[in-house]
Amino acid sequence: MTVLVTGGAGYIGSHTLVELHKAGFECVVLDNLSNSFQESLTRVFSICQANMPFYQGDVLDKSLLKEIIARHNIQSVVHFAGLKAVGESVAEPLKYYQNNVQGSLHLLEVMQEMSVNQIVFSSSATVYGDPHTVPIDEAFPLSATNPYGQSKLMVENMLRDLASADSQFKAALLRYFNPVGAHASGRIGEHPQGIPNILMPYISQVAIGQREKLSVFGDDYPTHDGTGVRDYIHVVDLAKGHVKALQAMDKINGAKAINLGTGQGYSVLDMVRAFEQATGQQVSFEIAARRPGDVASCYANPTLAEEFLDWRAGLGLDDMMRDTWRWQSANPHGYSDKT
Repeated sequence: MTVLVTGGAGYIGSHTLVELHKAGFECVVLDNLSNSFQESLTRVFSICQANMPFYQGDVLDKSLLKEIIARHNIQSVVHFAGLKAVGESVAEPLKYYQNNVQGSLHLLEVMQEMSVNQIVFSSSATVYGDPHTVPIDEAFPLSATNPYGQSKLMVENMLRDLASADSQFKAALLRYFNPVGAHASGRIGEHPQGIPNILMPYISQVAIGQREKLSVFGDDYPTHDGTGVRDYIHVVDLAKGHVKALQAMDKINGAKAINLGTGQGYSVLDMVRAFEQATGQQVSFEIAARRPGDVASCYANPTLAEEFLDWRAGLGLDDMMRDTWRWQSANPHGYSDKT
């Protein structure tokens, strides 16, 4: 089967390309490189010892989408392309609705026109908003507290509506929790542009000396140490979840939402201590005021993924930390270090 992977040069996309190749899928990559690096694909091809057709372009470009689908006889799509910074989405909401929602609409229009009836969509646990309890399962009420989350929820709704209207159309809506880590080779990993707005890249940049200290936002939450608790999942486990979703398409009827998480919550200070223990690196931190909109605890109930996809997270906290540090120490400036 030949799969179009949009946003394939990004953090999750690049790791998924490796796992798709290992599972025997032929991959074609589309990425506009607005928030990613072509160097990541060069390294993916090296890891896989195989090249994949790459198009630098945008899902907003319907003529390019038609050309790719026709030329390569695309049968399925794994859709990562989109902007993903919560803070930026609040400041520039229309940018997020254009890229994430309108881009997805153009992709779906072309897929429907060209009879491509399978998609795995990169959704997010942000569609649950502020959950009333944990662990979170797929039946929880849906809401969103920022334009990024709203854009994911809007695309989910489009996919559900399309699947209701077209009995041939199938969609897996994979709701991620918090991806961390890197490929075991240290060749591909997470390269945030500018100051990281998520935990693990900030921790590793403090450890390598690029940042002075980590700000821990709030130590008075009702958790075991007062800091926020989240479900962290190794990016390789997450990538394997996409492979399982493609392999399970025959079982999907319409659009099916599935959580991808470990079911285990770790606090911010748990993550700092685990990183220090696994790597021997010290991470300086300071306690800061809570951030508006942050919740105390958020982690998945992964039962449906285990039962329906035969998928479960296999890599633990030590793996996440060691792989993060291997990537960061070998590539202090990410893909800007072309070693």
